[in-house]
Amino acid sequence: MPTDLQAPGDIGHRTALSDDARHERIDVHHHYTAPEWVRWAEKNGIADRDSLPPWTRWDETAALDLMDRTGTHTSVLTVAMLGRFKEAAARKESTRVALDAAGALAARHSGRFAFFTPVFLDDAELSRWSVSHGMDQLGAVGVSARTSTGNTYLGDPALDPIMAELDERAAVISTHPMQVNTSGAPQGIPPFVCDFLMDTTRAALSLIMNGTLDRFPRLTFILPHGGGYLPYIASRVEVFGRQLVPAVDPGRVRDYLHRFYYDTAAPMSPSATPTLLAAAGSSRILYGSDWPPTPTRVVTEVTTPALDGDPALGERERGNINRGNALRLLPALAPA
Repeated sequence: MPTDLQAPGDIGHRTALSDDARHERIDVHHHYTAPEWVRWAEKNGIADRDSLPPWTRWDETAALDLMDRTGTHTSVLTVAMLGRFKEAAARKESTRVALDAAGALAARHSGRFAFFTPVFLDDAELSRWSVSHGMDQLGAVGVSARTSTGNTYLGDPALDPIMAELDERAAVISTHPMQVNTSGAPQGIPPFVCDFLMDTTRAALSLIMNGTLDRFPRLTFILPHGGGYLPYIASRVEVFGRQLVPAVDPGRVRDYLHRFYYDTAAPMSPSATPTLLAAAGSSRILYGSDWPPTPTRVVTEVTTPALDGDPALGERERGNINRGNALRLLPALAPA
């Protein structure tokens, strides 16, 4: 595992470590829809598997095969639940079924799977239960949250009570957009092409503007898809930050850029990587496959090889992105 303490001149050792990291990646962006949850949802009339998106047909054998083909030792799962709930009790049971399945999977394949437990921006009580059940009883390594729900973004002060509780745990918060507002967008452009990136950018700006990490300094946020547009517009936010409401000093923008983590599910490319490196540095980037919404063929033949061959990255940087940074952020993933 490469570390920042590695001697700069130790080229042979550095190459060996990064080769190892390339075959023991840690994937922090893996969507998990538990088959147990799908069966429960169908039984209770909450969802119909034929109407669910194709990526919800998660399969254990296919997941392990993808991981083996990409040299991924551990996948950290974001637990997905799709459905509309009229009663709080049903939503809690939905969360329990999904979390228990994730916990059982992680126990069944020790070291191969870990998971984030969800928090809900619109339900503080369920969030507290999910954090307690997922982290304290099932061993979740962090939490996951949507970048927004309705008009509420992650930095909204209304979320301070749950943020305070997560801060006490020094929680890692993996973020992701879902069901974003696409009104006014041209027809024919799926939301994941550009609207997801905008929602992530807005969530990051919300966190910056409201000083969330200043008030809760033990929290760590992972931004998906390379941080959306944030790295590209960072200098623009610095220049015009005092026109935001609340106003933002340029120094806070620069500080937050180096406090967020960013995953590679953008995907990385010769045009995008230099911008992300300039904004955040290689020590804040994590490998993310975005599977199964990103199909197996794309992960194995396009996005992962693009990371391995990215001309903007050296071997030490690649090793940190593949494995070293994740182990530093989530030490529970380190081998016993």
